[in-house]
Amino acid sequence: MKILFATAPGYGLTLPLIPLVWAARAAGHEVLLATSSEMAGVAAKAGLPVVDVLPGRDVWADLMARVQGAAAPEDEPEEYQLARRMAGPFGLFTASMTAGTIEAGRAFGAELVAYPSDHAAGALTAAALGVPALEVGNRVSWSTRDTAWHTEHTDLLGGELSALMREKLGIGDEGPEVVARVDPRAPSMGGLRADEEFADERDGVPWWPMQFVPYNGGAVVPEWALARPDRPRIAVTLGTVVPVMSGVSSLKVVLDALGGLDVEVVLAAGAADLSELGELPANVRSVGYLPLSVFLPSCAAIVHHGGSGTTATPLFYGVPQLVLPSFADNPMSAERVAKRGVGLSHDPATVDVPTVRELVRQLLDDASFRTAAAEVRAEMAEQPSPAEVLARGLAALR
Repeated sequence: MKILFATAPGYGLTLPLIPLVWAARAAGHEVLLATSSEMAGVAAKAGLPVVDVLPGRDVWADLMARVQGAAAPEDEPEEYQLARRMAGPFGLFTASMTAGTIEAGRAFGAELVAYPSDHAAGALTAAALGVPALEVGNRVSWSTRDTAWHTEHTDLLGGELSALMREKLGIGDEGPEVVARVDPRAPSMGGLRADEEFADERDGVPWWPMQFVPYNGGAVVPEWALARPDRPRIAVTLGTVVPVMSGVSSLKVVLDALGGLDVEVVLAAGAADLSELGELPANVRSVGYLPLSVFLPSCAAIVHHGGSGTTATPLFYGVPQLVLPSFADNPMSAERVAKRGVGLSHDPATVDVPTVRELVRQLLDDASFRTAAAEVRAEMAEQPSPAEVLARGLAALR
């Protein structure tokens, strides 16, 4: 079968889907990933065939500029103007990427379209091609199964912008026919047990659980990452969006706090400019961009911003976490972490060195956090793998 995977061009929006794409390819299916901007290159490095559905335009950079309040450029495409008038930031992907995704799917001969819950271009593509769809959750903070989600995100998948795109691109009012919706969250954090059956109250579409499998990119593993440290190892990251939006000043407090503890710190700050931080504490190892899955298994805790993938990865490895949530769904991730007892949360706007130091000490000294994290890890291990979910979806089409 030919399966088109359509994703929005952000790390946290694309990488969670990669293990499912691998599962499809390993099962002998033809796959094509339709995305844009930096993610086209990132997905290609994951060993996948990729098509850039918006060549010549960096829609992710355009989104970041828009969120930061930059004025609309003189060459702003008509689709951008539609999104700016009618929908939130994600509407920009719907307006700019749908036509190219449909074109790619038609040229590829797609027989099934799989897309993340927050990528309406995927749903519209399946409808335009008249093929079944698989909606895959890509967040641990929420899913479209949550009742509160519908009132806050109506424009994301079925609002005025989607209706206008249907009219603009000649897509009928029907469809797509959704085979299932997939929830990758642990059962105790909003997801489904492996044996749980659930039908969506909106349209009767079944909901299926799926184990979250972390993919953060590939890397040559450094020797130190494989060795168990002599003292507790603490991971620190702000993800890829926070440094662009807010800078790295919040790292100063965290690193100063951890610099006063008998711990080893691994700072994964990507390509962010750290010069404003000055000389880093002696116990900090700055590694630039190094996938969390490379060194997180040897960590005793992680301090991060609350990105969905960054929250889910330590859950997979059973690592307690301190979340200093930034924006978007970060506070929702932090709330789930604190409520489940797998970590702690604090407002980054009011946090200081003594507070961070005390919170990290709690994570290291209070065994209840490790116990809860291990419980969630065990829950996730019992959920169906991406390969099993894919096989189930294809069986439902027969």
